[in-house]
Amino acid sequence: MKIISVNLGIEKEIQMGDRMDRTGIYKYPVQNAVRVTELGLAEDFIESKKHHGGPDQAIYIYGSADYAFWEKELGVEIQPGTFGENLTISELESGPFNIGDLLHIGDVTLEVTMPRIPCGTFAARMGDPAWVKKFRQAERPGFYCRVKREGVIKAGDAVALEKFQGETMSVQQLYQDYYEKNKTEEMLRRHLNAPVAIRWRKRMEEELAKIARQSA
Repeated sequence: MKIISVNLGIEKEIQMGDRMDRTGIYKYPVQNAVRVTELGLAEDFIESKKHHGGPDQAIYIYGSADYAFWEKELGVEIQPGTFGENLTISELESGPFNIGDLLHIGDVTLEVTMPRIPCGTFAARMGDPAWVKKFRQAERPGFYCRVKREGVIKAGDAVALEKFQGETMSVQQLYQDYYEKNKTEEMLRRHLNAPVAIRWRKRMEEELAKIARQSA
């Protein structure tokens, strides 16, 4: 695998129903080397820090195998960065990766933490009101990473995979479980035993507490 494109977000307004919002989902390839910090790529714009960014969702990755699926599905060529990813990586299909897997890129090390959950901003970016449903059903979410080791990266850098050896689950399984309405205690504990992102962990802990209250 290698980095096809390093993409930085710019501050831009987007039409959300009857209002205008600011967003950083519009990301464009850069040719120069970019610094990777604990909070993501230097100079990458993030508007909604409540739902995006932070140490456990510092980098969003999408792969060429998943883009190839969407190009066939939509019948158009899709440029790197269109889905708002920071890194577009060759030969990468996101679903089979496991939470906790490491990606080594030169001095940089990234750890997979959670799948991307589509939202209204993503649908507005794609100009398709049905996009959230389509993206969900395709089960090609891409994934977020925390930065385990900082450094500098650029397009063309090789990407090496180191599989996580602890208790975990696949990105695809986590994604499917997110939409499961009747989550079981066993399912939630499996999520919490994996090195998932803090936002995901808090959500699963809340659902686990809800189950405990109902059974008390």
